[in-house]
Amino acid sequence: MKSRIIHRDEDVAEGAIWLAENEPRFAYALSLTGPLPLRRREAGFAALLNAIVGQQVSVASADAIWRRLEQASLTLRENVAIASEVDLRSCGLSRQKINYALALANSGVDYEALTELSDQDVVKILIKIKGIGAWTAEVYTMFSLGRSDVFAPGDLALQEAARDLFALEARPNEKELRQMALAWSPWQAVAARALWSYYRVMKNREGIS
Repeated sequence: MKSRIIHRDEDVAEGAIWLAENEPRFAYALSLTGPLPLRRREAGFAALLNAIVGQQVSVASADAIWRRLEQASLTLRENVAIASEVDLRSCGLSRQKINYALALANSGVDYEALTELSDQDVVKILIKIKGIGAWTAEVYTMFSLGRSDVFAPGDLALQEAARDLFALEARPNEKELRQMALAWSPWQAVAARALWSYYRVMKNREGIS
């Protein structure tokens, strides 16, 4: 199913109200976090390439690599598709990420067509691309396509936030959190925003830098 599109802050606020009315723990979390962020991003090739660049490196490193790619005009699909390994390596990409970038550029994904597909089909198409896992596909569907009922249960911050907020004995694994999130439909993506925001509150409370 293709879930509702989150366009504006008002859409996020509507989802937050629904969550608070249907789950007291979210009402508590939202009392601490305040209004939730929209977090909409551009859709298309560059968004997924940016996600690949950011895998397993610091934010500062990812930003530096991305700036070099932009300066070399290597954030465009057609340019990456014909780029040499030397071109991509000179921007700071590892051999593995070069392979991922080339796989993405040559995947033939029709990004415009993705906007018309169901949430599940978008994720299925994206995870077939080398270097794109479930987390990246789900986050793209949430924030680049704006789908309201997509969650990313493999995210460690979401797992830890759910453990604390719901007073669980242990951090839920991906399968367990995916099952929990079904109760937050049709606003799973807003629940994710709430849990990420709550996680930041947790870190501040516990003095974690």
